[in-house]
Amino acid sequence: MTGDDFRDPAQVGPGSVLIASTTLTGPTFARTVIYVIEHDEHGTLGVVLNRMSQAAVFNVLPAWSELAASPRAVFIGGPVQAESAVCLAVAKTGIDLATQPKLHQVRGPVCMVDLDADPEDLEPVLTGLRIFAGYAGWDAGQLADELAEGSWLVAPGLPSDLLAPATVDVWQAVLRRQDWPLPLLATYPMDPLTN
Repeated sequence: MTGDDFRDPAQVGPGSVLIASTTLTGPTFARTVIYVIEHDEHGTLGVVLNRMSQAAVFNVLPAWSELAASPRAVFIGGPVQAESAVCLAVAKTGIDLATQPKLHQVRGPVCMVDLDADPEDLEPVLTGLRIFAGYAGWDAGQLADELAEGSWLVAPGLPSDLLAPATVDVWQAVLRRQDWPLPLLATYPMDPLTN
């Protein structure tokens, strides 16, 4: 991807990430990375990867705690239906997701998990998972408008983005792996006035 490709709505699809630009400063989405789960003519749905809550998975969905990647917290997936849970996981190498009725492939080894499943049945299949409270969503055309305004950058997502440990700043890490000059944005201060 080069130039305007990072703002091209055609680059958005399941498995891509939306990276908040430095101009997006509102508390809900500032410095967020959103993993896109669904994208079609009706709109876009994804979850914020880098907003950890104070709630432990063990306290909310205890049966899933052992499969949760560290940190084993519920993440804030977005402002839509914050009382609902969305679960994304990374399947182990060699697993055919088409043979797993409780898993719905998003892209590559990344899949959505049916939380009505028995976690013990999925333990041999999954590397790890994240549980998100709520999600981020856009109606048809809404995300394209926000991309045109420069609010978001689009890039391919990696399974490691989903399961990143707490020591990794996902926003900076995703920017740093992009083509020049986007890695420069990773050094942009939270408050430019303090620079």
